[in-house]
Amino acid sequence: MLFNSLPFAAFFVLFFFLYWFVFNRSVKVQNVLLLAGSYFFYSWWNWHFLFLLIFSSLATYLLGIGIYRSTNPKAKRQFLNTGLLLLVGTLLYFKYTNFFIASFIVVASKLHVHTSLQTLNILLPLGISFYTFRLLSYLFDVKNGKIKPVTDIIIFFTYVSFFPSMVAGPIDRTKTLVPQLEQKRMFIRNQATDGLRQILWGLFKKVVIADNCVTISNYIFDSPNLHGGILIIGTFLFTMQLYADFSGYSDMAIGFARLLGFNITRNFNYPFFAQNIAEFWRKWHISLTSWLTDYVFTPVSIRFRYYGNWGLIISILVTFLISGFWHGAHWTFVVWGFLHGCCYIPLILAGRMNKRKEVAPGKPLPSLTEFKNIAGTFLFVMFSMVLFRSASVSLAFQYYCNIFKFSSSSPLFFPLWAYAMNLLFISFMMVLEWTQRDKQHALENIALTLPKIYRWGFYSLAVLLILTFSGFEQPFIYLKF
Repeated sequence: MLFNSLPFAAFFVLFFFLYWFVFNRSVKVQNVLLLAGSYFFYSWWNWHFLFLLIFSSLATYLLGIGIYRSTNPKAKRQFLNTGLLLLVGTLLYFKYTNFFIASFIVVASKLHVHTSLQTLNILLPLGISFYTFRLLSYLFDVKNGKIKPVTDIIIFFTYVSFFPSMVAGPIDRTKTLVPQLEQKRMFIRNQATDGLRQILWGLFKKVVIADNCVTISNYIFDSPNLHGGILIIGTFLFTMQLYADFSGYSDMAIGFARLLGFNITRNFNYPFFAQNIAEFWRKWHISLTSWLTDYVFTPVSIRFRYYGNWGLIISILVTFLISGFWHGAHWTFVVWGFLHGCCYIPLILAGRMNKRKEVAPGKPLPSLTEFKNIAGTFLFVMFSMVLFRSASVSLAFQYYCNIFKFSSSSPLFFPLWAYAMNLLFISFMMVLEWTQRDKQHALENIALTLPKIYRWGFYSLAVLLILTFSGFEQPFIYLKF
């Protein structure tokens, strides 16, 4: 059930009515409805994997209580290790078994060793990477004394399966979502209205921008004999497609949560205006970056703290290798993560990794230096996306090589108006987000700055464009992660 589909629209309208007008007298009853709705939402995809979700939730719930109640540090560690083995083992099996088998077969063939191993027919459970990280952070935080275990099983299960953000993030922490589940929610009109604006903007980015880019970018990436400028166009369009698709999903998730009285984690902060790669990752997929910082980078950097900058470099590389591997069971993601980690090295050596500087504060345009930094960061991110999109490292390498093969007679394959339309929509998105870069989302301030007639004209045009291009119903890219 996709956010940009009619079944979800019907589901959410009915759920919203029941949530605020039928089950609104008790927070416990509302939580039961939330849990039931979340399980229904997940079962729409494949009800068989609902049992895996329930089992993982129940095991983590019991292990968290066991960690908290144990007075023996060794027992606490055993409970934690049991949870790690269960959760990480489940993730490894469903997501990476075929990766390990295929890699072993390749290595064996290069060593001229015959093997009868074959890859397995394993279906990846929807959202397993996201809810597994949510469960892992819960166990770590209970073990480290940062939180107390959740004793209300309905609240805990709802926290794990909260349907707006469960299948593709944001990866909310216990401290963010559980307190809101424990207290009575009130319908606040201004909050709900802003949630609708954020949903509209997310839907616009997904349907009008991402789903229009996908036709051209898919054709270019799936045609190995293309070269020159057409490959650069394909790389640019895929980069914008990925951003509009994933940030659009996050905007909608946040908006739907706000309609239900929740404030969940912000996941994007206009990353294409970042001036270096460290700032980019503080603005892109923020909940994952924060998770990896707390549970991977910090422990590793503490272990290597006596090695100075080299210790920081090792910690960053380990973190980004895990980040790449989290994204997918392919070497392309591992290399992609490693390259992003390597871009931190100059910043670490110059002592600028953690420096934060707002871009063009109070100014309509960036300075020349800021523009060069933004452009350089964007170009690196854009060209690294060849690895993110390619089916193998060898195909990515071939793509990079063919970029430098120019021909005056290179065909465009699509009419010029298709490229112009995509460029127009992308330019509109970037200009609007630049002017609203100090806001939570691009439409947050529109009600305060535009007269009513223009504001509703803008809404109407956005809805019209969404309806015009809504026939594709392309799945969100990050659903496969």
